[in-house]
Amino acid sequence: MSAKAPNPVDKYVGSRVRMRRIMLGMSQEKLGEALDLTFQQIQKYEKGTNRIGASRLQQISDILQVPVSFLFEGGPTGTLNAEGLTDAPSPAYVSDFLATSEGLALTRAFTRISDPKLRRTIVDLVEQMASREQPDRR
Repeated sequence: MSAKAPNPVDKYVGSRVRMRRIMLGMSQEKLGEALDLTFQQIQKYEKGTNRIGASRLQQISDILQVPVSFLFEGGPTGTLNAEGLTDAPSPAYVSDFLATSEGLALTRAFTRISDPKLRRTIVDLVEQMASREQPDRR
């Protein structure tokens, strides 16, 4: 019998918990201690393997100093549209990127640059580098 895949919302909320925890420089152990949980349980929450209950979600948002809504922003909605179908999940690439140590480091460094021209030059450079990574599509 195969393991059930995590619910997309649980996975997304977990990734937002991870992103915010990393932004604060907090370890899984520290968050676990604040919640009286093991770091393994925090890992399961962050991967979406285990669901986070409502009261625990409130505790986590208090510890991470964000409103509960922050943990859901930009995530899949799962709501039904007029045809009775669920809306496609919003792109998660931004939160996935920010949940990595490289993404967070790049974002922190970039936001410290105050010169708009320099920031634009950096964006142009990264876009040029990324376009070279793509195979030629002629």
